[in-house]
Amino acid sequence: MKIVVLDGRALNPGDLSWEFLENLGEVQVYDRSAADEIIERCQDAEAVLTNKAVLPRETLARLPKLRYIGVTATGFNIVDVEACRELGIAVCNVPAYSSMSVAQLVFAFILEHCHHVGLHAEIVRQGRWSRSPDFAFWERPLVELDELALGIVGFGNIGKQVARLGSAFGMEVLVHSRTRREEPGVEWTDLEDLLHRSDFVTLHCPLTDQTQGMINAQSIRKMKQGAFLINTGRGQLVVEQDLANALNDGYLAGAGLDVLSVEPPPEDNPLISAQNALITPHIAWATRAARVRLMKTTVENLAAWIRGEPRNKVV
Repeated sequence: MKIVVLDGRALNPGDLSWEFLENLGEVQVYDRSAADEIIERCQDAEAVLTNKAVLPRETLARLPKLRYIGVTATGFNIVDVEACRELGIAVCNVPAYSSMSVAQLVFAFILEHCHHVGLHAEIVRQGRWSRSPDFAFWERPLVELDELALGIVGFGNIGKQVARLGSAFGMEVLVHSRTRREEPGVEWTDLEDLLHRSDFVTLHCPLTDQTQGMINAQSIRKMKQGAFLINTGRGQLVVEQDLANALNDGYLAGAGLDVLSVEPPPEDNPLISAQNALITPHIAWATRAARVRLMKTTVENLAAWIRGEPRNKVV
């Protein structure tokens, strides 16, 4: 079996091994693949692995040997699943591999906002503490999380982990989700109430027609003034200019964003220069531990399909 990895660098920039995948067939790994390179590279492949390389209907129709697509991620919107169903191509993804890592970054944003660790460390490097007449000083207000409200929009695997961490900090945990799952220590509420009451709002819902642009000028004004927004879900959940305006006029205290609507973003994205916007380059999923789980499940998915016992199959 020929196996082609279209964008292997996302999963494995060099610190993991492809050994177990190579036990399943002849493997060709490409760090990245442009759209006009995919057909040539996959022409003889029975199995293709992709993270962000898009596989639309017109591409799939020109790959007659292709029988399996492994998405090395949870979201599979890069694959035309309807075309795969018609063409008899199995599609498998990897759910829940990065839940703890994403929840960890959510709290990295929250704690950075609370203590401004980077800012104060830089102040010390500049010598300002050494020149200070006092034993302690702070440049920005410092925030304690105990009894503050954490609003979680979307309550899948990641949302649950965020709730667990919020409870550990003594926060009041509010949840809004299309599917209600009973969980101790959380309060279910509607979105408007959650926005109105939360000191921190964190987005963990899927991107759908209903959720696209859900954070916009109108919904932001329903949020508590001085609240902090976190988005580690999908960039398109947020109307970026509206959020930038709310940050720049001081209505929101800040935002922690690991995703933007276009990635990599154009330099004129309004959030890049917005006041108090902490932006990271889509790294929440990418801890080594999470990528080890991702690699393991990717290989196990393909091995199970070869045995005729597919798992994590979306088509």
